[in-house]
Amino acid sequence: MSTMQIDRLLDTVVKQGASDLHLTVGRPPTIRLHGHLRNLATKVLDSDDMVSLMKAITPERNQQELQEEGGTDFGFAYGEAARFRVSVFRQRGDLAIVLRQIPNRLLTFEQIGLPAICQELIRRPRGMFLVTGPTGSGKTTSLATMIDFINQTMDRHLVTMEDPIEYYHKHKKSIVNQREVGNDVPSFAEALRRVLRQDPDVILVGEMRDLETIEAAVRAAETGHLVFGTLHTTGAAKTIDRLVDAFPVTQQNQIRVQLSTALVCVLSQQLLSRVDQPGMVAAYEFLVVTPAIANLIREGKTFRIDSAIQTGKKFGMQLLDDHLWSLYMGGKISAEEMIDKSKNPADLRDKVHKLGRTIGRTDLDEDDDIGKS
Repeated sequence: MSTMQIDRLLDTVVKQGASDLHLTVGRPPTIRLHGHLRNLATKVLDSDDMVSLMKAITPERNQQELQEEGGTDFGFAYGEAARFRVSVFRQRGDLAIVLRQIPNRLLTFEQIGLPAICQELIRRPRGMFLVTGPTGSGKTTSLATMIDFINQTMDRHLVTMEDPIEYYHKHKKSIVNQREVGNDVPSFAEALRRVLRQDPDVILVGEMRDLETIEAAVRAAETGHLVFGTLHTTGAAKTIDRLVDAFPVTQQNQIRVQLSTALVCVLSQQLLSRVDQPGMVAAYEFLVVTPAIANLIREGKTFRIDSAIQTGKKFGMQLLDDHLWSLYMGGKISAEEMIDKSKNPADLRDKVHKLGRTIGRTDLDEDDDIGKS
């Protein structure tokens, strides 16, 4: 299997618009297209194929890390066509490779369906804007869209910390400096320690995974910077709980107070397979921190946030399940997909059954087990 082969595979990924390419022993190369896995019509890969495929794309430094740690991640540009984020790892004594396609084309707010109010909120000079959701829910794309909007319309110095860099931003009206963790800087915490000396207006923290990073990000938001951060949480209330729980109990009161003033909004998202046309559609939960919500955060009453979001529609707020329901009613997603990705599957299942009885059909059988949690 020559380098020529990997190029053919990557061409296929780019042409078909697949999100991922999976390479593993005992199976032909497989792409993920609109959420589903499809084998490519080529030979089943063996151990030797995997070694030559790995060598064709993996930098020296990462080959060494693979040897020592059993796995490595890196990004590379595939000509002008696309960028890939790659994970190479050992399994059952062989190699496996997963390549995620990072589109080069930056999308607009309208194209990805981001809540319109996002545009107003990112004009703020300071505060923390969190984008959350599981892996592969489009957080990177949403952030890239917002960063690009700032880059095009405002003169700002943006410093990003990413692992790895996915979208490359050209300098437009703003200056965009992107630091890759593991390459340009050893860790998120270290990048944040240095960033305040770099005269930034906007800071993007790729992942807020440890106490030190969360603390530094909150401090930066308090001291007059707009900070974008991501977490792997579903839903706005859960996101706030996760941040508070990262701290020792003795500091939790203090962080609640800090968050209540520093947090601007939480955008939580899920990506779903469409049924009306090929492709994916995003569903959003959106929390804007109003004075009333700041009080709930300060007092530790996050359990009341969901109902506050429901009454906050005039601020552009919405609950994930409400957005999922409107996508389902609009014929864009299936009932199964809606229930799978929802926060309260049982409630939505009941709604589907009720609706089905009213209009004389059900998409879910009464004894169906989908989405039962």
